[in-house]
Amino acid sequence: MNPNEKVTVATFRKRKAAGEKISMITVYDAPSAAICHSAGVDALLVGDSLAMTVLGYKNTLPYTMEEALHHTKAVRRGAPDAFVIFDMPFMSYQTCDEEALRNAGRAVKEAGADAVKLEGGAAVSPLIEKLVGCGIPVLAHIGLLPQHIMTAGGYRKTGKTPEDAERLLADAKKVEEAGAFATVLECMPDEVGKMLSENIGIPTISIGAGPDCDGQVQVLNDLLGLFEEFTPKHARKYAEFGRIFREAVTAYADDVKTGKFR
Repeated sequence: MNPNEKVTVATFRKRKAAGEKISMITVYDAPSAAICHSAGVDALLVGDSLAMTVLGYKNTLPYTMEEALHHTKAVRRGAPDAFVIFDMPFMSYQTCDEEALRNAGRAVKEAGADAVKLEGGAAVSPLIEKLVGCGIPVLAHIGLLPQHIMTAGGYRKTGKTPEDAERLLADAKKVEEAGAFATVLECMPDEVGKMLSENIGIPTISIGAGPDCDGQVQVLNDLLGLFEEFTPKHARKYAEFGRIFREAVTAYADDVKTGKFR
């Protein structure tokens, strides 16, 4: 893709049709957004994972609309020309369609997002259709659903049986029919991610769904080694910034204590 080309929802379908992979990364602040966009990442997702990686929550559930808006505004300021996706927080779209439309509208109007992301397949397809009908692009998300950890009993891989794989395919087709421009596939066997990618017309973005999807998304703090509490099996660490960060601050603190700092 031309690095000067503005990414839009149409870009996603074009990339799938051309067999070109789509890169997506989660970012939470202006400096990170600026670096990732200038590095050529196709889309920036202000993921609700920041609840854990940045805000210190144990899971994504406490994350609020106000926190999401705050961080999305920062990402937009850092990368004015990037394609930015707003991850809808838990209970910001589940209570009723009116509230969902209002909150998604705030993501676009107040925070400057280009699209919103919501979890769920067939169950949320009517809402996806309404949002798209109002002019708000939607990135769907099927497979493991972090906002459903309480009913699922934890973070569980999906699609491990033929029946579950068929359910995921039905979900993927439903969100495509509803108008989603792409869908995230989270934590499923590689062969299921491949099967879904081959059987729907919108791009699939893998996070632990194998290399045969149309794109990949990773959490920035996992990629850089900044979140050390745990590392998901699907994460690939490209740097050890957590260790470097600690060594630098330790050296600074030691220099101050010993009088070496000038």
